[in-house]
Amino acid sequence: MFAVSLGDDGSGLHPLEPWQAEEFLAHMDRGREFIGQHIGLADAVTDLESSRSFLRSYADKAAADTGRIYGIRTADGTLVGGVLFRTMDVPNGTAEAGCWLEPAAAGRGLVTRASRVIIDWAVEERGIHRVEWLVSSENTPSIAVARRLGMTKDGVLRESFPHRGKRLDREVWSVLAPEWRAWRKDKPATSGSGTSGPARP
Repeated sequence: MFAVSLGDDGSGLHPLEPWQAEEFLAHMDRGREFIGQHIGLADAVTDLESSRSFLRSYADKAAADTGRIYGIRTADGTLVGGVLFRTMDVPNGTAEAGCWLEPAAAGRGLVTRASRVIIDWAVEERGIHRVEWLVSSENTPSIAVARRLGMTKDGVLRESFPHRGKRLDREVWSVLAPEWRAWRKDKPATSGSGTSGPARP
């Protein structure tokens, strides 16, 4: 078992695996309504079997090198959120990143710090050239994360995402590898912001 520190507050980034399905479901139950406002994860993970199936799908993606998932834990080990690469196309150098968080853990910069770790890894270790961030136009906290990560808004996919009976606009944000390296050079990690070099989740 390994972890990547996310800063002096004791938080860390940890792998999420199928054997943790019960804990993952309990985490989802705690934050279901908050998490489910803008993304389908809360509606996909509703019982132990669906929790195990979801985590198994990412274990399969990791084995095929087409996706990854990591949990964000507080200093006491509580699972409070996560970040992922929903897709990874290493041959073509593209990946789509995403995130979720319990309401009790919001406002601490955890998602930004965790996203920074996995984007560093994707760009510096895996040679990913373009990292995308697809987000509902109504999800202002996630849009704020994209901005804090130095991403550029590429455009809006109008009513492209059906969610809980509505069709939502989805914004496409992205950062290219040279842009990421320049942004990282201008914004080196500081205390509470994780490691300064490329991380290896």
